[in-house]
Amino acid sequence: MSTSDPNLTESLQRMRIAQAANPMPSWDARAKRLRTLETMLGEQRGAFAAAISADFGQRPAEETDLLEFFPSLSGIRHALRHGRRWMRPRRSLAGLAFLPARNALIPQPLGVIGIIVPWNYPLYLAIGPLVDALVAGNRAMVKMSEYTPRFSALFAEQMGRHFQPDEVLVVNGDAAVAQAFSALPFDHLLFTGSTAVGHHVMRAAAANLTPVTLELGGKSPAIIGPGARFDNAVERILFGKLVNAGQTCIAPDYVLLPRARMADFITAARRVVMQMYPQLAQSTQYASVASDRQYQRLVGLRDGAVAAGAQVHPLSEAAEDPARRLLPPQLLSAVNDGMGVMQEEIFGPLLPLVPYDSLDEAIAYVTAHPHPLALYLFEQDRSLIDRVLARTVAGGVSLNDTLYHIAQHGLPFGGVGASGMGGYHGEAGFRTFSHLKPVFRQARLNGAGLLNPPYGVRFRRMLELLLKRG
Repeated sequence: MSTSDPNLTESLQRMRIAQAANPMPSWDARAKRLRTLETMLGEQRGAFAAAISADFGQRPAEETDLLEFFPSLSGIRHALRHGRRWMRPRRSLAGLAFLPARNALIPQPLGVIGIIVPWNYPLYLAIGPLVDALVAGNRAMVKMSEYTPRFSALFAEQMGRHFQPDEVLVVNGDAAVAQAFSALPFDHLLFTGSTAVGHHVMRAAAANLTPVTLELGGKSPAIIGPGARFDNAVERILFGKLVNAGQTCIAPDYVLLPRARMADFITAARRVVMQMYPQLAQSTQYASVASDRQYQRLVGLRDGAVAAGAQVHPLSEAAEDPARRLLPPQLLSAVNDGMGVMQEEIFGPLLPLVPYDSLDEAIAYVTAHPHPLALYLFEQDRSLIDRVLARTVAGGVSLNDTLYHIAQHGLPFGGVGASGMGGYHGEAGFRTFSHLKPVFRQARLNGAGLLNPPYGVRFRRMLELLLKRG
């Protein structure tokens, strides 16, 4: 179900009533919803990819398959394999002083989950959190991005065909609808998007004391260590930067590398781009910038840096084409922190190079800036790897690669500080959208009455024993 002017409050209330009628769905009910989602994705794979490409101007179907369909389907299948186990109560004995009582943690659905989806990966960033909400036994309302209108409309139509509106409801609309959506009293709200908008979402949620998971962004560094396999590092950094034309929240945002290897990086990067995107101007495998506004923002960041003294190093002979929003990849050197390109998340195919003279200098640079959503380190020396991991803070890390930590179901995905709060994926997502209800079960025969008033000699002896051994 979808509407351009939804009565959001009534929709949420209908979901609450339906959830109250079945507050602890069985595994079979949860699995049925997940399989329905899997079936829909299989049926609509081509149509969804075409709609996303049309919204972008050009988005390779191969990238949509790799970066959206694969992790979405993989996440569903992981939940189907493990969800029944996640649902089981976790039982244990009570503390020594309270034996023979027992404790339990019972995972309980929170209720109705709100999910706000960005434009850059509109399929995966809708399906990923939705899978976690459903396997945890919740219902969900999903606000799609107005910047992917074709896909958002098709997604809403297909979800409406496969789910009842009191199970999963997809909402489309402009920024005013998004604002109203974020102000609803959900049982949990997950937002993926920019840090600036994240402030507004958290402020709106706070009015209802709605707990939030914020998946934001920031400037994710790639560090090439002194012992890195250099050519491999360049290739993996360029891959992570250029899929989806850099419009990825965890794309490498800048590269810290030994000062002596600056020229080597530029040479190797040109070779990698030629291998990945031969005849880039005519290539159907290089994505467009998604909107005119984003295109002009990127050009402005680059031109502003050049005006302040930066140098541009084109990695392709292809010319820029504003009409097609084609922006070929470019490196930037001689950058400084005063430039806009080094202050805001780039979210496009521009990659600044920041030289360092020692690895400690690179570490200090990272720690002097807001905590990034991702950090990438290319290094073979275990002691240097441990040093970087111990002294930096980031939402997630990939060693000797980029991006792929997001696809690990055994690892939570989330930010820290300015790059977000909370996490999800796999069991971490199940727990995010569950209340682990603590239950203390007293034994029939127990000594609790020994601590009752009046407080006499017996009480004081028992208390001294607890204070010594508790």
